Amino acid sequence: MVLLIHHPVSAASRKIRLLMAEKHMLFVLREEDPWNLSPEIYKINVAGELPVFIFDGNVLTGNYAITEFLEEIKTDEIKLINGDAKQRAEIRRLTEWFDLKFDKEVSRPLIKEKIYTRFNQGQAPDSKILKTALNNLNFHMEYIDWLCESRNYLAGNSFSLADIAAAAQLSVIDYLGDVPWEGYKNAKLWYSKIKSRPSFKDILKDNIKGILPSKHYANLDF
Repeated sequence: MVLLIHHPVSAASRKIRLLMAEKHMLFVLREEDPWNLSPEIYKINVAGELPVFIFDGNVLTGNYAITEFLEEIKTDEIKLINGDAKQRAEIRRLTEWFDLKFDKEVSRPLIKEKIYTRFNQGQAPDSKILKTALNNLNFHMEYIDWLCESRNYLAGNSFSLADIAAAAQLSVIDYLGDVPWEGYKNAKLWYSKIKSRPSFKDILKDNIKGILPSKHYANLDF
């Protein structure tokens, strides 16, 4: 049995949850507040970041390390980094785009201001930071929309880790109600396909204490 220490607001945690669900793995979740991590987390992960992946007394930390580990050990299941060398490179490129660029420009500032600042500091969000992050979100939505014009999925014609990475990030922002879906029909259609996958079922049940999800968050026909 696998234990994943996570939090619903952590896109990296959602990414690993989706990956394990796609590979039909059994796992147990334990929640930790990212803005108030317990001393235990720092003992097993000096970086102080989620998720933490624990199996058979072994501990794995780091988004990339856990992802690659799951791809290597679950060889009998569908591969999420698939195709020829060029295709796998494109999947990794887009996965990195969402894990790093999208996270830095959109997710982290939005989540910090709307959630961390509120629960950790008891302060109102900085409107300038929010405005910049939402402007950045539009840039990323344009890119997703453009990719989906000529592809069934983000990295090509097959579902891959790139779709998981992007959906993990967007699902947190969508929970907060900040994704402007109506302006990006290709991106909306793509997300609807991802949202309808069995692996996404538990993500749509997530609840961030003190913050209600947007009205359409769990609606497959949004």
